[in-house]
Amino acid sequence: VWIFGYGSLVWRPGFEFTSRKVGFIRGYSRRFWQGDTFHRGSEKMPGRVVTLLEDCGACTWGVAYEVRGEQIAASLEYLNMREAVLGGYDTKLVKFHPQEKDAEEPFLALVYIATPQNPSYLGPASEEDIAAQIIVSSGCAGHNIEYLLRLADFMRYFCPQAEDKHLFSIEEALISILPCLYYTEESLEET
Repeated sequence: VWIFGYGSLVWRPGFEFTSRKVGFIRGYSRRFWQGDTFHRGSEKMPGRVVTLLEDCGACTWGVAYEVRGEQIAASLEYLNMREAVLGGYDTKLVKFHPQEKDAEEPFLALVYIATPQNPSYLGPASEEDIAAQIIVSSGCAGHNIEYLLRLADFMRYFCPQAEDKHLFSIEEALISILPCLYYTEESLEET
């Protein structure tokens, strides 16, 4: 079984796997439209994490993990708790295209996708509003800023040829806000 990760799974799968491949799926765009009140936020300050939207001309880069034997049940049980139960995600089979074209043909992978019907779904917002929400959100897995920056770093270092305008626009908006917060904190300490 192959499992496709496009958010925190790209750097922290949290389950044992046999192999991993960087690559992409077609027909979906990655968006910071899913709310998170556990891993990267709280009930009072929900974080923003990514989900996928059907989008004919788009592709989303991430990592496919191969799980075999006893790894299958353990990984699916873990992911059902991490994604499906806590995050309100559905599962689908998608065609995964490995980055290394010579390696092998595309293959099917399981992916978790949040739907607008789940209670934590936040939907669209401007990149600036999403960045502002990320800055103030933190959960049991860490600060929401870490989630955004690690995902941007993954794209930059493992998929430099790929574009993810939504992700990088939010990162840019976050960086433009942070100096203001830093300056304000420094000013407060001086007074």
